[in-house]
Amino acid sequence: MVPALFGSEGTIGGAERYASELSRAMSRRGDSAVQLIGYGDRTTETVVGGMVAEMIRGWKVRGEDFNRIGAGVIPYVRWADLIHCHQHHIMSSSLLALLGRVSGRPVVATDHGGGGFDFSRYLDTERWFSAHLHVSEFSRARSAAVDLSRVVLGGVDIDRFQPGPWLGDRHRALFVGRVLPHKGVDDLIRGLPSGIGLDVVGPLVDERYAADLGRLAEGRDVAIHGPVSEEMLVTMYRNALCVALPSVTRDCYGQVTEVPELLGQSLLEGMASGVPAVCTTAGAMREVVADGVTGFVVGENDPDALGASLRELHGDQELARIMGGRGRKRVVQHFSWDAVADRCVGVYRSLLP
Repeated sequence: MVPALFGSEGTIGGAERYASELSRAMSRRGDSAVQLIGYGDRTTETVVGGMVAEMIRGWKVRGEDFNRIGAGVIPYVRWADLIHCHQHHIMSSSLLALLGRVSGRPVVATDHGGGGFDFSRYLDTERWFSAHLHVSEFSRARSAAVDLSRVVLGGVDIDRFQPGPWLGDRHRALFVGRVLPHKGVDDLIRGLPSGIGLDVVGPLVDERYAADLGRLAEGRDVAIHGPVSEEMLVTMYRNALCVALPSVTRDCYGQVTEVPELLGQSLLEGMASGVPAVCTTAGAMREVVADGVTGFVVGENDPDALGASLRELHGDQELARIMGGRGRKRVVQHFSWDAVADRCVGVYRSLLP
């Protein structure tokens, strides 16, 4: 169960993509029936990431798009042996946890960093769930019910994101993500060395920040693309010098984001594509990138350190190629969706009679 699945009618967020990829990997196992459910404005079917999803009509809680409830979920509760909610702090997940308690069905939750108006605003709902499946140790450490928590990590499509040949001199770093102040793109631009370019890919969510980045990029080899197609994104990863995610807890405006990165999806996609990764110590990214092995991990709010990492990779293309190869192996071993599915199923089985 995910907060919403809009398909072609809107956007699909991280929770929806995670749930659809995980469901697809579980279906490939062939040892269980998997049903992906989401809420929308009407009852219909849609396809997300190759997985058929049932979208049931849901009413918005206090007008929140990604916080809906609907009675249409009840038949699926009766069908299920176990329910996995992909978002914790929303009304639907809390109600499903209560229904699970009443009906004797385990209900587990994965926190993807979002949420809305919910009982958890007033009550500790952590123990309403049978277990919490976290995408990182960083996420698990923030849980109030650590004894119910397991780390299953996040995944990446290792067939879609694959390395290309390392030909010639690569000289462009790549940032992929929502362009928000806590992503630290301004630090990346400030630290960009001469002779190295930067491609910024992703929705320009914050107008003020996008305008400030545009001014900061003047006179530098920086291209701010906005969203691109999946095909273009795959190509950009394969041809990049490195993937960079310079997220910060305190951004350039002094605002604090307590959870800047629960994992770091673009790092996984870049590493799966055979390129090294450059990130900061913010959030869970140190769990993804092995410093000095698959890339470089630097302190937050440090443009000079980001620039030094880019300069070293650009100046030693063989090192960059080797680090990219190690990153690909690390992702295949720990972060494939099949591996995530195996961990989830292990927890499911421990909860079932």
